[in-house]
Order: sequence, then structure tokens, then C-alpha cells
Amino acid sequence: MSDKKIGFFAKYLTLWVAVCIILGVTIGVLFPQVPEMLGRMEYARVSIPVAVLIWLMIYPMMLKVDFKSIVNAGKKPKGLVVTLVLNWLIKPFTMYLIAWFFLKVVFKIFIPDALATEYIAGAVLLGAAPCTAMVFVWSYLSDGDPGYTVVQVAVNDLIILFAFAPIVALLLGVSDVFVPMDTLFLSVVLFVVIPLSAGFITRTILLKKHSMDWFENVFCKKFDGFTEAGLLLTLIIIFSFQGETILSNPVAIVLIAIPLIIQTYFIFFLGFSWSKFWKVPYQVAAPSAMIGASNFFELAVAVSISLFGLSSGATLATVVGVLVEVPVMLHLVKIANSMRNRFPQAEET
Repeated sequence: MSDKKIGFFAKYLTLWVAVCIILGVTIGVLFPQVPEMLGRMEYARVSIPVAVLIWLMIYPMMLKVDFKSIVNAGKKPKGLVVTLVLNWLIKPFTMYLIAWFFLKVVFKIFIPDALATEYIAGAVLLGAAPCTAMVFVWSYLSDGDPGYTVVQVAVNDLIILFAFAPIVALLLGVSDVFVPMDTLFLSVVLFVVIPLSAGFITRTILLKKHSMDWFENVFCKKFDGFTEAGLLLTLIIIFSFQGETILSNPVAIVLIAIPLIIQTYFIFFLGFSWSKFWKVPYQVAAPSAMIGASNFFELAVAVSISLFGLSSGATLATVVGVLVEVPVMLHLVKIANSMRNRFPQAEET
């Protein structure tokens, strides 16, 4: 197993995540001008500072993409089938059912019925939007196949174009659901096209001058720690944006977070177990499950604001999805790595 760590921080990564969350909230509350300034650095509802950090996290993974593996991904369809079935035939519907059960039944005495309906709407928007950017990070940390992950993300992005709106409309009973094309297009360019192109160009140039051994064990090693450091900085920025929201709605955030977290673990273990049963190699099984478990939260938040308004319960629910995703996904990465020896490592799928 390759060691994707930041040395001293690796052993206590959970602690540093907690520290960054607290630091982010503190900055947001005590120095609101900081998130206000960062908030102005946005285009098509995508935060440019966060995008830069995500690009920094993704680039080391893209360096390792063997473009032959992208071409050959279609010859190994099982991982794609797991991802697509999870994302489009299971996840949106289980998200609705789990959110409905907790917010309408279990927490009925705490949440007014109309507000619970809004929370469910936000949960559905998250469930119908599979991850585009951060999944590269989860795949990298769980030692996933980078080329195959690129293909999985690209196929999901294409399906979003025609499946997202009908699924949301069906589950929520709303009309005029739209996909904000500028958000989707910018996300694909920033999180797939640019880092993939940069990785390809770097790899091509250096392999003409140096051996593969030098490239993998000398050059690529220079980027050790970039992914984890980028994660921690991203956490600080995200939680600084939501400092006031967290402190002013602590109970609501906890109640919304519970079904979202349960759904995330459920989808991950369903995909991971299915992959194991199907004898999918670990390097493909891990990102397959991660894509289903994580969300394209920029898209979910943008659509929620458009449909229900900035101050709606639906938009708050999508924000809670942003808040819980990184800590939960880091735990799932840890679980995936601990189970890697139960999977085949190099068989064709």
C-alpha cells in the first residue's frame, strides 16, 4: 500500500480535521469579513479559492493516470455498473426514504411538518447529484485506480445532464427543475479537464526525459502531503462560510445530519459489498463506492437556492451535506483501506 500521508499529521488526521472545523467556525464568527471576502471570489456558484485547493488535491492523482487505462476502462464494466446503478437507481430513492423516515417520523416532535418537507427536499437534491470533484481525493487516499475514476466521474457528469431534473421532479413533485449548466460546466472544467490535462502534459514531458521509476518514486513523491494539506485548508474555508449558520441552528443541523450520515454509510457499504461479491478489484471498488457515497454539493446548493430560496430549509439541508461530507468520507476512506486485503487486487472486471 502506498503511503499517502503528511508525516506527523497522518496518525492524528482525525484530530486535525476537528481542529480545522473549530478554526473555520471561529474565523466565520469572529472575523466575518474573511468569508465575506472569499465569498466574493465566486463564479457560477463555484468558490474559486475552494476550487484551487481541490485542484491542488487532485493534481497529484492525475499525474498517475495512465491514459491507456482510460481507454481500457470500457473493457472492465463492473465498476461502472456498480457506480451507475448506485447513483441513479438506488441513491436518490433511499435518500428520500431515509430522510422522510427520520425527519417526518423519528424527529416529528422536534420539526414542524412543513419545515421537515423542506429539509427532505434538500436531502433529495444531494442524493440526486453524484460527486464530481472530491471523489478524486477520496479515490487517491484509498489508493483507487485514477484512470478508472476519471471515467466513472465523466460518465456520471453526462448522466446528470438528463437524469438529475426528472429524478428531483419525481421525488419532490416540483416542476421547472433545471440543471445550472454554468455550474456543471465550470465544475467539469475545473475539476476534471484542467487537472487531467495538466497531469497528462507533465507526465508526457517528464517520461520522455526520465524513467518511470524516477517519475513515480522521485517526482510524484514531491507531492506527498498536498492532498491532505489541501483537505484541511478546504475544511477551514467551508466551515468559515457556515460559522453563523452552525451556531444559530445547532439542533436543526444535528437533526438533518443524522439521516444524511446514515445514507452515506449505507450507500458506501452497499456499493463496497456489491463490488466484493462481484469480485471487482479493490482499486476500482473503492472509488465506485466513494462516488455513490459523496455528493456534488455545488450543484445541489445552486438548485436549492433557485427552487426554494437562500433562507429555505432545503438550502440549509444542502449546506449540512457540505458540512458532514468531509469528516464522514475520511472515515470511509479509513474503512476502505482497512478492508483492501479482502478484495482481489489486479483481476480483470
